[in-house]
Amino acid sequence: MEPKAGVTKQDIREQIWDYMESNNLADFPRPVHHRIPNFKGSLVACQNVRELEVFARTRELKVDPDKPLEGVRLLALQSHKTLLVPTPRLRTGLFNKIVPPPGARKDILRKCATSQGVRDYSVPIGLDAKVLVDLIVVGSVAVSEQGWRIGKGEGFADLEYAMMVSMEAVRDETPVVTVVHDCQVVDIPEGLVEDHDLTVDYVLTPTRVIKTGCQRPRPKGIMWCKIRPEVLQRIPVLRSLRWREQQAGKDVTLWGQQQRHEASPDATQRPWDVPQDVLQPAKGPVPTAHSRQHRGRSPPTITATVCVEGLPAGTRVGQLKRILQEHQATPLRLTWQGPRRPALLGYRDAAEAERVVTCLQDLHLGTSTLQVELGSSGGTERTGRARQGDRKNGQSQAGGQ
Repeated sequence: MEPKAGVTKQDIREQIWDYMESNNLADFPRPVHHRIPNFKGSLVACQNVRELEVFARTRELKVDPDKPLEGVRLLALQSHKTLLVPTPRLRTGLFNKIVPPPGARKDILRKCATSQGVRDYSVPIGLDAKVLVDLIVVGSVAVSEQGWRIGKGEGFADLEYAMMVSMEAVRDETPVVTVVHDCQVVDIPEGLVEDHDLTVDYVLTPTRVIKTGCQRPRPKGIMWCKIRPEVLQRIPVLRSLRWREQQAGKDVTLWGQQQRHEASPDATQRPWDVPQDVLQPAKGPVPTAHSRQHRGRSPPTITATVCVEGLPAGTRVGQLKRILQEHQATPLRLTWQGPRRPALLGYRDAAEAERVVTCLQDLHLGTSTLQVELGSSGGTERTGRARQGDRKNGQSQAGGQ
């Protein structure tokens, strides 16, 4: 199957998806449209990564969470390599490190390599972690023998690579591998490849190992002029990187913004430009919700919630409060529902809640890694009578005893 002349990236995606569906070349989940296809024979293709010399000497590799790459994730764990997987849609950070339990048998390693295992056995990695990736494995919808790659159209693989460059987590020579069905290897016009697109060095299929010899330069970092403001708002770790680069004097103008507007005092003070998780914490005791309010004033409106799950048995609310204070994440209200049930943290606005999610990426309580995600928004001011009712129902004001 070869694309017709004059096609777009989306045309090629649709041709690949249609062909795989009509020829029954895909496994669950189906249909493959708008996905990185989980093709029949993916485990065989993944086994070919062992033929690459670079895999043998790799100590740390980043593998996308796509289903057809499950075999590579398993091989990495079985080979005792450090496995990094991007967080879903970059909502709570960039990487999760997969940490199997000590002495894990093969069946547990297989679970660790699945999407569920990534959630159950992962530890978040922050921006300041010393990460140096030796190998990158990405999913694709289509790829050429020259190394041109087409993803499903959301741009996460390209953005993740650019962010790794900004973090100095990859080098120019870090190899990039993709795993696809043979039908996904097609001619792609070089004119479709843009300067922010990630190219690949090796293509693994069930029948071949293709060394592309691609010499096209990869992105040297995040191209801010191609980032839309709404994308920036959805990805806290991207805002943190932007603030750091802005402090270093780099041009961080977003798509559709004028340079003069970006440099204006009002523009540089917007919440997504100065995320608090990259600032030095203030010295002295952390203020509580009560100490921030003057007696007699109405409490501030709570419009955003952070959900903390995975609290181990025996956890007390005081333990969680102390951890939140240590991480500069004291909420205006803490809804405590007991151990093993989610705790809800209320904050003034979405920007503050997103900052908290970012800085709590590596939150632990005992031996448990907690899951910290944005909850629903739309909280309202509470009256004294309502707060008393909350306490009767087991809800606790942050900073209280």
